[in-house]
Amino acid sequence: GILQHPDGTVLKQLQPPPRGPRELEFYRKVYDSDCRDSVLLELREYLPKYFGVWSPPTAPNDTYLKLEDVTRKFNKPCIMDVKIGQKSYDPYASAEKIQQQVSKYPLMEEIGFLVLGMRVYHVSSDSYETQNQHYGRSLTKETVKDGISKFFHNGYCLRKDAIAASIQKIEKILGWFEGQKQLNFYASSLLFVYEGSCQATTVRLGDVSLAEKRGVPKGLLAGGDILEYNNNIHVINSTENGKIEASVGKGLSKFYALHKKAYSKRHHSQLSLKVEGLEQDNVWKSSTCITQEHLNGNVIPQLEKVFCHMPHEIKESASVEVRMIDFAHVFPSNTKDEGYIYGLKNLITVLQNILDN
Repeated sequence: GILQHPDGTVLKQLQPPPRGPRELEFYRKVYDSDCRDSVLLELREYLPKYFGVWSPPTAPNDTYLKLEDVTRKFNKPCIMDVKIGQKSYDPYASAEKIQQQVSKYPLMEEIGFLVLGMRVYHVSSDSYETQNQHYGRSLTKETVKDGISKFFHNGYCLRKDAIAASIQKIEKILGWFEGQKQLNFYASSLLFVYEGSCQATTVRLGDVSLAEKRGVPKGLLAGGDILEYNNNIHVINSTENGKIEASVGKGLSKFYALHKKAYSKRHHSQLSLKVEGLEQDNVWKSSTCITQEHLNGNVIPQLEKVFCHMPHEIKESASVEVRMIDFAHVFPSNTKDEGYIYGLKNLITVLQNILDN
């Protein structure tokens, strides 16, 4: 499973040999401070940042990769893990391993990707809907489009802004793959994250903002200050001097590695949160989401305006991350990674069809 370090990074325990050492070597090669290879330097843009290895004082022989928490900046992160490529087994896999992998999803070669899981925030119910790997394996050529679109639907409408931003980021990764012949990737994934909260980014709503429409929403403190908190934490209660007692949430890191079977229990720790002022100039900025009592009356058309009819410049700046993860099966090569390229192109086509239709 994935653990959270108190400094905000995540810890991925090294897998048994040869997978774990191979993934560690991959990160060390890409993030080598002496690296001058333009291909690898560009690749860093599409990975979680790597901060070396870490071992707990109580178990010095246990090694963890210390990685950037890609979901950390989001308030209500919607997360999807998609395995990319026509083959989920590497060139050195045994016949038994190949048969096992193919039987899990026979359509992998034709579709080129597999949804390993997703977690979608629904504004209407202020809750998450979760799908596991069995959901992805149930998708066929005919249903994969609807299966993927489910990730971008917030309960009210389709988040076309997030789809468009995701396509742009995948296209950049595709450009990297089409320009390199050094590495081939097997059983590697793309991690998609977008902001599910309607208040998580600064959004201009014209003459009437949601805050003005409904008064002071939950999350605003006395004096116009806004309680801003990260998706990693769950607010428990207010204390003096504007500080907040908080505990690490249990739902986040699990979905950083949706396809892993074993999840680790995370210990609660208390944090202090900073209270920041409310921006003016007819802009409503808050990282708390509208609660159920505000989702009625004429606030619904405003929500639709935010999610479905945002101006072009807002859509382009949608808060979306697409990162490559899981590198236990990366091998040197002298040819393009055609299987991965096929998967990326097919995924872009599916997303574009969702957007167009």
